[in-house]
Amino acid sequence: FLNPDRITMPDIDIDFCIEGREKVISYIKDRYGHDSVAQIITFGTMKAKSVLRDVGRVLGLSYGDVDRIAKMVPNELKITLDKAMKMNPDLREITKIDETHKDLMDFSRVLEGMHRHASTHAAGVVITPGPLTDYVPLFKNPGTGDITTQVEMNSLEDLGLLKMDFLGLRNLTVIDKAVKMVEKNYGEKIDITKIPLDDERVYQMFSSAKTTGIFQFESSGMREHLKHLKPSAFEDLIAMNALYRPGPMANIPEFIARKNGLSSINYIHPSLEPILKETYGIIVYQEQVMQISQIIGGFTLAQGDMLRRAMGKKKMKLMAAFKVDFVDGAIKKNIDKKLAVEIFDLLAKFAKYGFNKSHSTA
Repeated sequence: FLNPDRITMPDIDIDFCIEGREKVISYIKDRYGHDSVAQIITFGTMKAKSVLRDVGRVLGLSYGDVDRIAKMVPNELKITLDKAMKMNPDLREITKIDETHKDLMDFSRVLEGMHRHASTHAAGVVITPGPLTDYVPLFKNPGTGDITTQVEMNSLEDLGLLKMDFLGLRNLTVIDKAVKMVEKNYGEKIDITKIPLDDERVYQMFSSAKTTGIFQFESSGMREHLKHLKPSAFEDLIAMNALYRPGPMANIPEFIARKNGLSSINYIHPSLEPILKETYGIIVYQEQVMQISQIIGGFTLAQGDMLRRAMGKKKMKLMAAFKVDFVDGAIKKNIDKKLAVEIFDLLAKFAKYGFNKSHSTA
């Protein structure tokens, strides 16, 4: 209604020291008006494990029984009860115990995915050009008194409103305190923006997985990969940061093998080498998808970005149209049609996992 052309504003993500986040929100309210700034609502949903626990409690099953059943659901991202029942036959057998256990599974499957409660988004803030109430309904939390939008973040974007993400990041607080401690104890003022990126001792620490407390590099899985990768350049860290997420993770073993010379690096076409050399022939970044579409298919970078989005969101009709243009552009550059199709299919395979290099670098 407010945004008939469905113009989506980009959301802006900024991380702050946790001790400074509230100051930023106060500044935004003072700058743009307290009636034009609000935090955003978020809805907790009844996921596979939690819905079993909630329904089990209502049906009067013992805590121990419900806990045992909930633990049968595999610890997997975006798991559903139907998927869990296929993966774990023991979960299917629950329905055969008695009528109450059958009800537990039946009711849980109906309620799964529904909203359970409302809370405040950890970081999201919306800024409107005038009073909030002219653009979006508001919600007052009866427990805390916090005022948030009644509309969650994705729908706010559909309304064409500007969403900011102000994250409080403890790692930035640690860096800030470390800099102040060094100055106090040693009289040396360190400019954190000018530390060298080629210090060999730092890469030795990364290769030994001594990265606890380092943003994005402290999880046990990431530390295990770092031991095998033995990063030796800043580009290796950028790539690992982009690869270590659901989907692209599957490419990490091959990336490590190629980096350490245990697997050969082949380029389908010579012109791909300058683009893919730093990632050992594997397409890791969205920017690489755009560059390849430009070099091989003759696309503009704007067209390359539209192609990347279509591939990322699996918009098949749009991809089919782009494929024709890509192959035609490649033929004009004297590239064999069959090879052009092969390169396009390779792009489609990796584009859905591609991460923004500039984001990973920052």
